Amino acid sequence: MAVMTRLEHTVLVVDDEPFVLKLLTRQLQNLGARQVVAVGCATEALALLRAAPPLPEIPAADGAATPAGASIGLVFCDLQMPDMDGVEFIRHLGEAGYQGDLVLISGEAPRIVQTAVRLARAHGLSVLGALDKPVSPEQLRQLLDGPRTPAPPRHANSPRPSKVQADELPRALAQHEFVNHYQPKVELATGRWVGVETLVRWQHPVHGLVSPDQFIGLAEEQGLIGELTRQVLRRALRDSREWTSQQRHLQVAVNISMDSLSALDFPDQIAAEAAAAGVALSSLVLEVTESRLMAHPLATVDALTRLRLKRVSVAIDDFGTGHSSLTQLRDIPFDELKIDRSFVHGAWRDASLRSIVESSLGLAGQLGMSTVAEGVEDEADWQLLRQAGCQLAQGYFIARPMPAEELDAWQLRWATRAAWLTGR
Repeated sequence: MAVMTRLEHTVLVVDDEPFVLKLLTRQLQNLGARQVVAVGCATEALALLRAAPPLPEIPAADGAATPAGASIGLVFCDLQMPDMDGVEFIRHLGEAGYQGDLVLISGEAPRIVQTAVRLARAHGLSVLGALDKPVSPEQLRQLLDGPRTPAPPRHANSPRPSKVQADELPRALAQHEFVNHYQPKVELATGRWVGVETLVRWQHPVHGLVSPDQFIGLAEEQGLIGELTRQVLRRALRDSREWTSQQRHLQVAVNISMDSLSALDFPDQIAAEAAAAGVALSSLVLEVTESRLMAHPLATVDALTRLRLKRVSVAIDDFGTGHSSLTQLRDIPFDELKIDRSFVHGAWRDASLRSIVESSLGLAGQLGMSTVAEGVEDEADWQLLRQAGCQLAQGYFIARPMPAEELDAWQLRWATRAAWLTGR
């Protein structure tokens, strides 16, 4: 729904306080709302929503506006209501497939409100934001004038159905259909390009470029993750040798499955591959994500400790998510901490996320670990991390993952932006 049409459809206000209903109704009418329906009961609001026709997906061919009262395009909802609280109401909205916008209004603590906002978005709802009571006309106008953030897919955290089949993996490995893409890492203080993360893609003959969430789990289940890791590592080491010959001394990070780390000879395999490629082990970073619990914890700690003795850097990836936790920091000699994108992006406007980022940076500093922030997607993310003392950053604001041959062109573009961002 375009910003200018938000108030052309019916606006539904749900709150058990009569004063709030009257105040919001008057404010919305002053801003140009064509029709405002105010109800004091969430159950009644759900009945109205179910009876209302759906929002039109495209404007009428003759440009005519939708008749007032036909569709409900904007809902204001209190969180604290006696018959049905706002969280339950949000769940019912998601189940009903509501396609309009939602604004939460509440006097509750900010963390409760922000959690409710995240919950609503997880239900696939488009949340414009949250307003404190009493709502001021200026806050309301700014919220309605702001951009619409598309709702994420419902159950966004669930894995997407795979387009590929497990029995295709052996053929793909034999024919070397897996390719490396690289996402640059840069210093926040200087903007200098210092490394890359290696991200594998499947160049599928039918489906085109397939992302790793479609096949890594299958490779682990089929016992093929070891061979896939070897192919990715060899290609990354080959590219690393080429960059070094061009006087580019980059740290190259490769993601390692916990299954690979359960092999006691894994550190020796890494050392042999690096020696064959002519690459110093000190230029290699192995990123470990605990997507599932360690099947062989002693062997895993054994392997990671031996890798550190060989001067290979070991990073704990997606810190704070899944099974990665303080226990791993205690038990495993990681020397790099990667802060997950779910905490990084938007931390500048979310006090809870900012606290998590700052605490993670402080913890890493006390443990003598370097820090990398993932998911840096805009300048505000960049500036917050720079001020907070994070060392390295990666994300779409800097660069998307790309084939090795595209890095030269990216570096030229980035050098100009980096000089402006760092004042150099």
